[in-house]
Parts: sequence; C-alpha cells; structure tokens
Amino acid sequence: MIALLQRVSEATVLVKQVDVTREAGAIGAGLVVLVGVEKGDTAAQAERLLERLLAYRVFPDHAGKMNLNIEQVGGELMLVSQFTLAANTRSGNRPSFTSAADPETGRQLFDYLLALARSRLGTCATGEFGAHMMVRLVNDGPVTFRLRVPPEPTDN
Repeated sequence: MIALLQRVSEATVLVKQVDVTREAGAIGAGLVVLVGVEKGDTAAQAERLLERLLAYRVFPDHAGKMNLNIEQVGGELMLVSQFTLAANTRSGNRPSFTSAADPETGRQLFDYLLALARSRLGTCATGEFGAHMMVRLVNDGPVTFRLRVPPEPTDN
C-alpha cells in the first residue's frame, strides 16, 4: 500500500459527476493522504499504513522541528483513493498499472483503511472511490512524504 501524505493548512475534495460538482470532504490543518493499493496488499498493509500515518512526525514542535504527529497537534485527516500511485513508470512514456490492485480489492482495502482511521480519530474526510475528483489543498511547508507498506512476498 502506498501513501503520499501532505501536511496542509486546509483541503477540499470535489467529486465531478456529469455536469455537477459537489464537495465530498474538507479539512482544516492536518494531512491529506493519497492512497494507492497494490496487488498482494491485505488488511495487514492497511493496518500498518494507518499506524505509520498517525505516528509520522511531520508537524512542528515549539522549536519548529518536525517532531509531532497528527494526533498530538489535533490535526484532521483526509484519505483519497488514487490507484495511479501504484503505476509502473520505469520505462516508456505511458504508465503501466499492472501492479495496482483490481478495483474491487482496491475499494475493499481503501474502505477498510478509512474505517480504521475513523475508529481511531472519530472523523476522517474522503472523496469517492473511483470517481473523478479534484483535490484542492494548501500544502504547508511544503511538506510531502511517500510511505509504502509493501505487499508480503508470494511463493509464486
């Protein structure tokens, strides 16, 4: 499972359907996390990714050092599904998505991650899985990190 996290001062995710655009979620200061699910990912990767996201120290302490996590600063969280994070970009000019999980598995694991986050934080904003979304954010810093919890190796 892959996460691209950005420390933000605010963010909104809009969902476009035909001629109508609606706001699906919004947060103030906190983290926007784009999430990609890879083939072979399981609930274990979702659980470990959430642990890492919530413990990751990207917020400044009183001395300005990135030393605090999202829970310590009372920050908000937005999770947005983004299968393109699992793209293979090693060759050519067109990405391959062979390493991305199939849509059903991706939805199940993203929904599981979202439910875990909500049970831990009480609230978590999101977009809409598989929809055309527009994410508006103000990256604070800018601070952006890529986290990955790889799938367990298979015996194949």
